[in-house]
Amino acid sequence: MSFFEDIAAGLDREGIESRVHDDTMFVPITSDVEIHFEEIDPHLPAANVYIAAADVDADDDEFEAVLVSVVFSVEDAVATVAQHMATDQVITVLRDLLEGTDERIGDVEFYQDPLDPHLVRAEVGENAELQVQVEEVDGSPCATVTFVALPDSYDDLLDDAIGELWDSDGDAELTEEDREHLFATLHAEAAADAETLDLGVFYDFDRLFDVLSLAADHAEDWEAQLLPFDEDDFDEPDVYDIFGADHGDEDDLEDDVEDEEDDED
Repeated sequence: MSFFEDIAAGLDREGIESRVHDDTMFVPITSDVEIHFEEIDPHLPAANVYIAAADVDADDDEFEAVLVSVVFSVEDAVATVAQHMATDQVITVLRDLLEGTDERIGDVEFYQDPLDPHLVRAEVGENAELQVQVEEVDGSPCATVTFVALPDSYDDLLDDAIGELWDSDGDAELTEEDREHLFATLHAEAAADAETLDLGVFYDFDRLFDVLSLAADHAEDWEAQLLPFDEDDFDEPDVYDIFGADHGDEDDLEDDVEDEEDDED
């Protein structure tokens, strides 16, 4: 079997379609993007891997396939395709969150964190937010969801910081990007003192949107119940010595035993 036939068999076992035309293997990732394998050595074997727009005539002057890697085995080829498919799913979910394309989150407005492009946030409840981290883990796309009840002082802290940053002038004037990064840093510091609920890690993105919809509906209730926990407010539980040492010394214990024996006699 040729290298392309081996790759096609490996992809087929993973449920991934492919086709070969002339010296190129085409693997669709989405309706707009596909991977091209071009064999460069049939004996090693080896193949260049390109990312290209789908359904574009190769003779088109504007057509351009971008070289992204080189593979030397069927395992490498299958892993490369899986990685690009996972990356595309991550991008798709992030876009759906930011654009609110799913009606289940139509009333929730997510925005992208300026420090971490894979993290999106949305204000919910009175003073809380939903955080969704979308990333690839071990080749599979997933989303980690956290509910954060921000401290009461959060708004005042941000108002003070915004006033200082936006009023800066002269040589110390900050760019919009600098201000966004500083704002995100201040937000992270304030959120460090917040109360949180871990809502889980989701590989099923349809279920993810169900969870986000439910979280938005219950935000005020969760926020009211997430009270700060102070260990000093709770006394240490009493721990009793199962051998009776807490009730007296050993001599007292022996006297009690002797008294009991006398009573029995």
